Amino acid sequence: MSKVTERVLELAAPVVSGLGCEVWDVEYVREAGSWYLRLYIDKPGGVSIDDCESVSRAMDPVLDEADPIPASYIFEVSSAGAERVLKRPGDFERFAGEEVEVRHYQPVGGVKSHVGRLVSRSGDGTVTIAVNGENMSFPDSQVAQVRLHMTI
Repeated sequence: MSKVTERVLELAAPVVSGLGCEVWDVEYVREAGSWYLRLYIDKPGGVSIDDCESVSRAMDPVLDEADPIPASYIFEVSSAGAERVLKRPGDFERFAGEEVEVRHYQPVGGVKSHVGRLVSRSGDGTVTIAVNGENMSFPDSQVAQVRLHMTI
């Protein structure tokens, strides 16, 4: 995490928790010439638009006072989403047994991603998934992203 996202996470965690949610992730990115600060939230049973609005209203004065970003930016609060990216060790523990998509930097076995049930993520970052009853392991150097996968 960058210093900006770490600082915003520190500021947001107690505010978001006080509103019955948890911070899933913080993103500070440049898109189409503008800077965006995105706060992704989650809670049991899912996040509503009202939750996002409440968190946004509560965070506005906190961000204004702390001023963690000196330049102008657009602030957004969003649900972590059904196909959220798994990043922290706790994310992998929480969603063990769920279907995930592992995206690769370069093709592995001729494909850029694999879908299967999450078995584990080891301390060295190796992600193991079960595909058609067989475990497949991918070292951290091959894994660009792991996200929950929803089948339609």
